[in-house]
Amino acid sequence: MSEGFVARRCYISGRVQGVYFRASTRDQARLLNLLGHARNLDDGRVEVLVVGPQDPVLQLLAWLNQGPPSARVDHVDVLEIEMVEVPDGFHVR
Repeated sequence: MSEGFVARRCYISGRVQGVYFRASTRDQARLLNLLGHARNLDDGRVEVLVVGPQDPVLQLLAWLNQGPPSARVDHVDVLEIEMVEVPDGFHVR
């Protein structure tokens, strides 16, 4: 992984599917020059993998607690992870 980068895997619950949560997360991540992905899970949550410098990652994590205007975020679980391979860009899956 690039030096100075941190990686977090986040699980967001609430009304987060069907409300442009993944696309809005992608837009926010790209504004912050972060890498990773956002994807829907079968249980109704959204998973976000985010990789980048610590300060922008923390900014995105703060944004995830609110999400886009049409979302309702009930809870965000954040896990520190070790990345062996850095993702290319930030994508919606």
